[in-house]
Amino acid sequence: MFVFKKRNLIIVTALFLTALTFLLCFAALAKTDVIATKSGVKIVLDAGHGGIDGGVKGGNTGVAESEINLAVVKKLETYLISAGITVVLTRSSDAGLYGVASSTLKRRDMEKRKEIIEKAAPTMVVSVHMNCYPNSTRRGGQTFYRADSESSAVLANSIQKSLNGLYKDVKDYSPLKGDYYILNCTEYPSVIAECGFLSNPTDEALLITEEFQSELAYSLFIGIIDYLTESSIAYF
Repeated sequence: MFVFKKRNLIIVTALFLTALTFLLCFAALAKTDVIATKSGVKIVLDAGHGGIDGGVKGGNTGVAESEINLAVVKKLETYLISAGITVVLTRSSDAGLYGVASSTLKRRDMEKRKEIIEKAAPTMVVSVHMNCYPNSTRRGGQTFYRADSESSAVLANSIQKSLNGLYKDVKDYSPLKGDYYILNCTEYPSVIAECGFLSNPTDEALLITEEFQSELAYSLFIGIIDYLTESSIAYF
């Protein structure tokens, strides 16, 4: 009869735990590899506002929403590309998309975003914004989706869940239906992610830091990946 000595048992246990850790890490990596190699996923990332349209401003610092939107989008782009996903940006600089500034700049800016989305024919559209509210105590991330799109609702729920996890000391939000141009201008699944409140001093202090912007981008990334791998919509 073969008998395990205590030393042998310790070695076998250690090898088993090492193998288990490797398998869990491999599974996490494979999750994005499957999406990248089999699905042909393409994502349009829309950094809200830009140019002379700075969006809302930070109550303490005066930071423009457009500046933070773009910083988060570029970080999110890096995460998605590292997973092998094709990314299209509606804007990649501080400039707006309206051409010459005039009274119709907002309409022309939004029409240009629509044109970029339609040309890309993406799997989804994620528009990144920062929020503002009269009550400065409100904090956290809030997603919006087009009302008549089931896939948009599923995507918004996945991203919302991830944002709720990021803002651990804030009440959980639920995704809301939104009647906004960027959600309704095409038929592709579209979500607006309002990533924090610049009207709240705590959120503002976080949102202006590169460290939190990276955490925020990664939270959006996880929400997108979870949607692609766990929703009932077939991609592969």
